[in-house]
Amino acid sequence: MAALIAENFRFLSLFFKSKDVMIFNGLVALGTVGSEELFSVVAFHCPCSPARNYIYGLAAIGVPALALFLIGVIWNNHTWNLVAECHKRGAKNFSAAATFLLFGSIMGRASVAPITWSVISLLRGEAYICALSEFVKPSSLDKFPAEYGADVLAKFPCRDVPANLTKFRDEVTRRLRYESQLFGWLLIGIVAVLVFLTKCLKHCCSPLSYRQEAYWAQYRSNEDKLFRRTAEVHSRILAAKNVKQFFGFVALDKEEKELVQEFPVEGVQPSPQWNAITGVYIYRENKGFPLYSRLHKWAKGVEGNGPTPEGHELLFLAS
Repeated sequence: MAALIAENFRFLSLFFKSKDVMIFNGLVALGTVGSEELFSVVAFHCPCSPARNYIYGLAAIGVPALALFLIGVIWNNHTWNLVAECHKRGAKNFSAAATFLLFGSIMGRASVAPITWSVISLLRGEAYICALSEFVKPSSLDKFPAEYGADVLAKFPCRDVPANLTKFRDEVTRRLRYESQLFGWLLIGIVAVLVFLTKCLKHCCSPLSYRQEAYWAQYRSNEDKLFRRTAEVHSRILAAKNVKQFFGFVALDKEEKELVQEFPVEGVQPSPQWNAITGVYIYRENKGFPLYSRLHKWAKGVEGNGPTPEGHELLFLAS
């Protein structure tokens, strides 16, 4: 247990030294590992019954993975930016490659948790053994009694078998655990190769230098933090003004009074402005100068989101 805790702290320290996306993905993976461990200890109980083992074992791996995938899609800002983009403007401004990479970004980010769940489930092996124990051919087991069939093999994961079948149960469990862990390691290898190829493709297709991409990422992060913080203050001040107009006074604490005095809010932004800064953004340039976001583009008074003769469509999309 102490070794596991130490590994988790080392895992966290490495990811907190990386970029925000790596931090997010790492924390998602770590949380998924903990959830899978808890599920295996508390909730997983193989029915040890023919025809039920297979459904239950696959459900234990697939259903949580599907739920985690859908949660990942819902939590991804790209998803709702894409919905807003299609609702307001359609997808006519996107090339096929940009659209493909946008979906790839959404699916890739949402796949971190379900892949982690599947890998840990396969490495543990309990669900795989439960699902496939009844399908082991008795003829593949040396000197297996002929009077026993799939109904007995289905009980192997629960260890509820006659004494003379103990050695066969151990052999079946060892064989299936080997297969399950092999698939788990193969899945890790495939994902690692895909991540490596994706990173290479991204940097090869990008017209920006590495340093400018790093600056762009920092700008997006800072803009998002400042926008959220300012929107919270703006909405609080506007709400205070409206409440005061209705009641004749508003109960504010000391910090809120200072905010109202320091930042006078005269009104709200019209809907066209909100629509202009909402949606999927494809990096572009205007007369050689970069535009790093929809808000940046709106502030510069540039119209449209499609590629222009003096601009570049970058196959890397930002929210």
